[in-house]
Amino acid sequence: MKLNHLLKKIMTITMLVPFLTSVNAHEVDTSASIKAVPMLSVQLWSVKDVITEDFADTLTKLSNMGFEGVEFAGEFGPYENDAKGLKRFLDSINLQASGAHVSFEQLNQENFQKTVGFYKELNVDTLIIGWDERSSTPEGIKKIVVLLNKLDKKLAPYNIKTGFHNHNSEFNDFEGVTYWDYLAMNTADSVVLQQDVGWTTYAGKDPVEYVKKYPNRTFTTHYKVRIPEGITGKKPIIGQDTIDWISLLNANINVGGTKWIVVEQEEYPNGLSSLAAVAASKQGLDKYIKQL
Repeated sequence: MKLNHLLKKIMTITMLVPFLTSVNAHEVDTSASIKAVPMLSVQLWSVKDVITEDFADTLTKLSNMGFEGVEFAGEFGPYENDAKGLKRFLDSINLQASGAHVSFEQLNQENFQKTVGFYKELNVDTLIIGWDERSSTPEGIKKIVVLLNKLDKKLAPYNIKTGFHNHNSEFNDFEGVTYWDYLAMNTADSVVLQQDVGWTTYAGKDPVEYVKKYPNRTFTTHYKVRIPEGITGKKPIIGQDTIDWISLLNANINVGGTKWIVVEQEEYPNGLSSLAAVAASKQGLDKYIKQL
């Protein structure tokens, strides 16, 4: 009798296994659908003064601040021709390469394979044109649109995105909209609009509106403060400025398709060092993230 009773228990448990497995799978799927806060990176231009003096120490300090990634801007320290070595170093200090700023010249026919090969070794999936003087001229913006669309197709087989990074001049009026709108409306949806919210607000525009205006295109976003002219009592540090960061975070998370938030620090108020200013902005941003 005892044996039969035990066998019945075993059979019951065996029959319940698929049901329990399906319940757990459903719970995992539900939680996975919740949109997470993007990872935090820092644009290395922010610390351009110290990174040339001690590359390894500078990146290690950024990692210790809690950043998960760095966005390159042409400075690689001793690893300029050693992408594998750079990848090993980044791994050793728990950093990823969130992307890089490059020029159209670096991605032209002559330099394309070298540039793409280097960044593929770093697992970079986003190459952003950081600046081009043609972007706020009538004929220039049209040429840039053509170049971006061509690069978008050319980089696709490598699983790398391309995109453009704004300054304030891209928000000048052009053909009933702005140069930034013209670029957005005339490039493929897969072309990243890397909005620099500091320059956006400096130009008198609302960065939240621009995330919502072009959904899923702010794959990476620069969180920077640039105090608009005429504003007093504010500082170019996240949390000590004029930007509605909570609304921007929610827009990036829920509308923008944002993978990386990239802190950029171009001004260092009150005699702060570049690293100290970056740390202050990171702390300010962390406070807003905790409010979500």
